[in-house]
Amino acid sequence: MPDLAHLLRDLTGGDDAFAEQAALSLPAHEQAALDALLTLSQSPQPNQRWWALRALAGFPQPPAGKALAAALADSEPDVRSCAALALTQRPEPAAIPALISMLHREDSLLSRLAGDALAAGGAPAVAALTQFLQQPEAAGQAEAARALALAGDKNSIPTLMNLLESESTLVQYWAGEGLAKLGVGMTFFKP
Repeated sequence: MPDLAHLLRDLTGGDDAFAEQAALSLPAHEQAALDALLTLSQSPQPNQRWWALRALAGFPQPPAGKALAAALADSEPDVRSCAALALTQRPEPAAIPALISMLHREDSLLSRLAGDALAAGGAPAVAALTQFLQQPEAAGQAEAARALALAGDKNSIPTLMNLLESESTLVQYWAGEGLAKLGVGMTFFKP
């Protein structure tokens, strides 16, 4: 296994292939790598913050999740997008309010990544999405409906049923997809 200093050099060296391999290898170095990445996630250089967040996606420890949640407010759009993408691999309940607020951004990539992170966020994200979707005509409803559909949580069935009555055909579509994923409305018969 490469040593930590070598992996950190690869992560920040400017070669994306080496950086990606380093990001995948760093979790094996546990706390020492986590500490180095938390420091790197505060770097004045956006590219270094981006790669630190990419690597933090592989760490289950709470400080990694907190750093990813905090990075959703980064000044650089690419860094915010990386944080949202990392949260799809490593959900963090503390990030849910920020992710909900991103569902209606003009940056459609960031909105989509926020939705994906919420879909991966488990029961706390489903509860937040359900509450968000109860607001009439809230901006970002289509992305929220998509996230709820992809979450595949049976607790979302009543909300998805209600969304079938939405004026938005996109919201209706995602409600139908979510219900189909959960097996609601399917008819079984003996041949």
